[in-house]
Amino acid sequence: MIDMIAYAKKLPERGQTVQGDNFALGFGGKGANQAVMAARLGASVYMVNTLGDDVFGDSTIKNFADQGINTTYVARTSGPSGVAPIWVEPDGTNRIICVPGANNAMTPEQGATAIDEISSRESVGVVIGQLEIPQAVTAEAFRRARARGIITILNPAPSAPLTAELLEASDWVIPNESEFADMHPAGLAPSSDEIIRELSQLLNKHILVTLGEAGAAYCDKNGVVHRVSAPKVHAIDTTGAGDAFVGAFAYGLSIALGDEKSIQLGCICASDSVTRLGTQSSYPDREKAINLLSEVMSAHSA
Repeated sequence: MIDMIAYAKKLPERGQTVQGDNFALGFGGKGANQAVMAARLGASVYMVNTLGDDVFGDSTIKNFADQGINTTYVARTSGPSGVAPIWVEPDGTNRIICVPGANNAMTPEQGATAIDEISSRESVGVVIGQLEIPQAVTAEAFRRARARGIITILNPAPSAPLTAELLEASDWVIPNESEFADMHPAGLAPSSDEIIRELSQLLNKHILVTLGEAGAAYCDKNGVVHRVSAPKVHAIDTTGAGDAFVGAFAYGLSIALGDEKSIQLGCICASDSVTRLGTQSSYPDREKAINLLSEVMSAHSA
């Protein structure tokens, strides 16, 4: 996805036009953002996706190469690539409309082929999926991954009803607060340990909910809810913070850092990202990402 970010002191009401303060065009898409964050921490990353035959597709391929992300399984099709118009308010919160474009052209066979071929050549620790491509594609990729003992992580965003097939093939499900409420049968937000435990047990999944500046909470296999705090920072743009969390958390799992320390790594990377404008451009660079990882690993060893 290409992010088209508008910053304004006041967002428009219906039928209203307002003056903006700034505009940025950047690389985004939840899967791409998560891939970039994991790569900056040192992961070997493959992107499995479809881009359009437009200039956005060309520039996205170049960006993946610049980030050290393997694009062997990125296909091209006629038509537009995905875009995401984003509005950012003065306190850093955002509103996003995802227009999938070429993402919708993906097929289950693409996902299956990628998992089969990559895992036949090298060890794969984690496969991450989102809802910016058809759920059938991710479900098939996850099924192939789990058959090989690979951890599957579903970030259920943009929010949508989940198919039974995709949910069944997901080991971890990582919603934010609003996505959690959409998944809860009664529409309840994750306001208590009891509610988080209830959804985790109902779905029989590892539920890890991101809570913004409050960090994150997850329910372990014994039904105990653990909360991991986030560093206190001055947020100026929260766009992509959840993706930074998911990418960092996934990398932590892939190197056997453990659940809680992986979540801590996710919180630290996400918190660092909100102190800068943009999406991928706000993520810690390779040097800083490695330093953040070292801090968590040192505490883990201690």
